[in-house]
Amino acid sequence: MREKYSKRLDEIREKWYDYTMANDIEINEKIAKNLIFYRKLAGMTQAELAEKISYSDKSVSKWESGNGVPDVYTLMQIAELFGVTLNDLVKSGEPVRPKSKEHGLHALILLLSSGILWLAATLFYVSMQIFGPEGDWWLAFLYAVPLNAILLLVFACIWKYRTLNFICVSVIIWTSLLCIYLTVKCVSIRLGNSYAGLWLMFLLGTPLQILDVLWVFFRSLFRKKKKRKAELEEFSKE
Repeated sequence: MREKYSKRLDEIREKWYDYTMANDIEINEKIAKNLIFYRKLAGMTQAELAEKISYSDKSVSKWESGNGVPDVYTLMQIAELFGVTLNDLVKSGEPVRPKSKEHGLHALILLLSSGILWLAATLFYVSMQIFGPEGDWWLAFLYAVPLNAILLLVFACIWKYRTLNFICVSVIIWTSLLCIYLTVKCVSIRLGNSYAGLWLMFLLGTPLQILDVLWVFFRSLFRKKKKRKAELEEFSKE
């Protein structure tokens, strides 16, 4: 009888061990899948993620291969870094793309900054119309366009908004030329000078725009090569 119960107990222990191991493997695979998804979504390499959470890239590689999991505190750090919840990192099914709160804040900052600049342009125009000499003060609104684009370009460079960066540079090129053209034209009209060939200055915008397009193209190509190299290095480590 004792041998029978002992054998039965061993069977229960073996089943429990198998069940626990299967659960651990399943959890490891879930976390590994979610870590890979959110890391790549954030555009990070394993080394970059490891640096941000003060771990080695070998540890990140081990987690993503399902051979281990980070502790709860580290999982919370990673979740905060990727802008997701702890549940998003451990749940099964398709990972959910995080809704970035930063984009909304950035949009608000851009709108407020632009609003302040246009308010300043309006105040300047009104002041000169009332207190200043007669002149083409409406040009203040035209000059506000490239100035606004420069302001947005600064934020685009800080936040790495590449599309906005390209748009701002293009706007700066053409509106700056337009500002110069209209200013010289207005001055020429007042002085009675000819401005017949002045439109030729817009030809300067063409090579500048081409240079901007080439810069965007080669920068994008360089980024893709760098990303591919990082992925190959990760693959070789795994």
